[in-house]
Amino acid sequence: MRIAVTAPLYEAVPPPRYGGTERVVGVLTEALVRSGHDVTLFASGDSETDAHLVACCPRSLRLDPEVRDPFAYAMSQFSMVYERASEFDVIHNHTGYAGFPFAEMTHVPSVMTVHGRLDQREHQAVYRRFREHSVVAVSHSQRSYIPDLNWVDVVHNGIDMAKFGFQPDPGDYLIFLGRICPEKRPDRAIAVAEAVGMPLLIAAKVDPVDEVYYETVIAPLIARSHQIQYVGEVDDRERDELLGGAYACLFPIDWPEPFGLTQVESMATGTPVIALRGGSVTEIVEDKVSGFVCDTVEEMIASVGRVSDLDRSQVRQRAVRRFSAETMTSRYETVYEQLIRGRR
Repeated sequence: MRIAVTAPLYEAVPPPRYGGTERVVGVLTEALVRSGHDVTLFASGDSETDAHLVACCPRSLRLDPEVRDPFAYAMSQFSMVYERASEFDVIHNHTGYAGFPFAEMTHVPSVMTVHGRLDQREHQAVYRRFREHSVVAVSHSQRSYIPDLNWVDVVHNGIDMAKFGFQPDPGDYLIFLGRICPEKRPDRAIAVAEAVGMPLLIAAKVDPVDEVYYETVIAPLIARSHQIQYVGEVDDRERDELLGGAYACLFPIDWPEPFGLTQVESMATGTPVIALRGGSVTEIVEDKVSGFVCDTVEEMIASVGRVSDLDRSQVRQRAVRRFSAETMTSRYETVYEQLIRGRR
C-alpha cells in the first residue's frame, strides 16, 4: 500500500524531547514501513525516518527563530502532499483541519486523525462544515463532542514499547511529566506531593504562551518547597528512567484531554498513574488495575497510599496489550483498507 503521512511541522518526527502528536506519527510511520508499506512522510527536514521523507521546512518550526507565520508552512505542506496525490493509495493527515479543502480536490481517499480537543465552538463549526471528510478519533471521549461527523473509527494512540523498560520495583518519588500549562494543573500535582510528604519531579516544558503562568503560579510553588524539583524537558532515555523510577505518575488534568500519552508511557514502565477523571482518562487508566481514577485532589492524595496494592507487571502488560505500536498500526491498516474499498 502506498501511504502518505503528514506530520505537524512544529516538532521533528520523532521529537527529540516533548511532542505527543509527532511521537505518535513517528511510531506509526516506522511500523507501517516495517509492515511492508511504501510510506512517504511529509514533515520537518530534521525528522528521522525509514520512510521517504519530504521536508516541508528546513527544521522543526519551534527551533527556528526566524519563523513568524507557522500556518504558511502548513499550507505549503498540504500543497506538496496533494499535488502528488495520484502517487498514493491513501493520505493520512495528522496536521489538522486545514487539509480538508485540499482533500476535496482529489479522488484519492484521505483520512484525518484528530489529535486536539473538540469541545470548543469554533472547532466544532469548521469540522461540521467538512462533515463528510473521513476522520479518526483518538478516544471515545473526544468523538463524543461532535458525534455526527464521518467517524471511521476510534484508534487509541500507541507507543514503541521497546523504548520503555519495565521497572518492577517502585521508586520513592512522584512524577509530573509533559507540559506546564493551566489545563495540565501541575499545581495540583504539587499539592498532592506536599500532602503525602513525597518528592515530586516535574519533567515538563514551558511553551512561550505559558511562561507567565509558570513564572507567577508554578515557579513560586517550587521555590517554597524543598521536595519539589523542576527537571525541565527530557529526552527519550530520561523519560524512560524518570517514569520507571517513580512511585506513581500524577495526571491531575483540568480539561477534556483527548488522549494523554504520558499515562501510557508511565504504564509501559510499570509505574501506575493517579489521574483526575476527565476526557479520555477512563479509557486509558483501568481503575485499581493500572492506576487510580479520582474525582478530587483529596482522592488523589488518598490513592498514593494504595499504589503498593497494584501489580506493576500487570500495569506493564495491560499497556503492551492495549497501546502498543503494533496494535495501533493494525487498526489504521484496517481503516486504510476500508477507505480504499469505499472509494473504489
